[in-house]
Amino acid sequence: MTDFAATKGLFDLPPGLVYLDGNSLGPLPKAAPARMERAMREEWGGMLIAGWNRAGWMQQPRALGDRIGRLIGAEPGHTVVGDTLSIKVFQALASCVALRPEQRVILSDTGNFPSDLYMAEGLVRMLGGRHELRLVEPEAVEAAITEEVAVTLITEVDYRTGRRHDMARLTAKAHQVGALAVWDLAHSAGALPVDVSGGAADFAVGCTYKYLNGGPGAPAFIYVAPRHAHEAPPALSGWLGHRAPFDFELSYAAGEGIDRMRVGTPPVLAMAALEAALDVWDGVDMGDLRRRSLELTDRFIAGVEAACPALELVTPREHERRGSQVSFRHPEGYAAMQALIARRVVGDFRAPDIMRFGFTPLYIGEAEVDRAVEIIAEVMDGRLYDDASYRTRAAVT
Repeated sequence: MTDFAATKGLFDLPPGLVYLDGNSLGPLPKAAPARMERAMREEWGGMLIAGWNRAGWMQQPRALGDRIGRLIGAEPGHTVVGDTLSIKVFQALASCVALRPEQRVILSDTGNFPSDLYMAEGLVRMLGGRHELRLVEPEAVEAAITEEVAVTLITEVDYRTGRRHDMARLTAKAHQVGALAVWDLAHSAGALPVDVSGGAADFAVGCTYKYLNGGPGAPAFIYVAPRHAHEAPPALSGWLGHRAPFDFELSYAAGEGIDRMRVGTPPVLAMAALEAALDVWDGVDMGDLRRRSLELTDRFIAGVEAACPALELVTPREHERRGSQVSFRHPEGYAAMQALIARRVVGDFRAPDIMRFGFTPLYIGEAEVDRAVEIIAEVMDGRLYDDASYRTRAAVT
């Protein structure tokens, strides 16, 4: 069994803080500063440019990719780290559109993260408007997968509500009509067991700064299924995706397999922090993590609903339809969340009225859940959010 008391000790969390926002930014792993110090002083400082060979900087995106691959059910050698999630979304979509030239619809849903949709819109514009980004309600996705669709772009867990899509079912429907499936794992990698191989995903992408705790701006990852790895055309033909970067050929030739999805220079210092974060996962069983997550979210839902009838649950109650976050709706959601943060219960707000709380068993237990429920009840029952100082919107909500 996973020792969650031990994993909690691996994070540097301020005393007395109930941190329920790891679904937006994970906390600092205690080992990360020393790992970054080593990368800066011993590798960068001591080795200088030799670090690319001696410290393994050039191989690190593949090595870290395989460590993430274990958490998402990927075959070894088919996940790579680098760049940002938006870039990885663009790469995956562009490859799929190129692989299905006769089909002209990119299908997504209105619950998808807006950045994914922005990247899809940009791709459609670049393709001269011959393609269409088609949006439907989350519950209507399966019925909307028709023979017009080239690729589905679905985030497995809705960033607002915590609603979970059925990866295997929707991917199977896409394949029935000849479409491909891209899955965004931003709110599921590290939050619950993911099986991109068993679910037959064609491509998957995700970030590492949420549940994986890689730090602000940590690099993203992309997975390409083995059946596409050597044929997926890379839309971003970056230097490090070339088959022989240091031959300095004047024309691009795609690398083998997942290497063709590399683009720019690896972010070495950010990857050092991510490496330390992934060390925490070495002793974690994903089945244990999921059971614990459901216990904690069930406890939180029951506690908040009993104490705060004014809050409307928008997260599915059914375990199979839920990620690892709980969201409630309230017309004063933003101000209420600021009042909670002032009392050291940290969640976040998503427009127009969603109060969002993320649950990471690596460092959250029953004591934190019960304390959060107590403070939420104080804020809501006492209308403590009516303070004008809580209504001024910050740049990041």
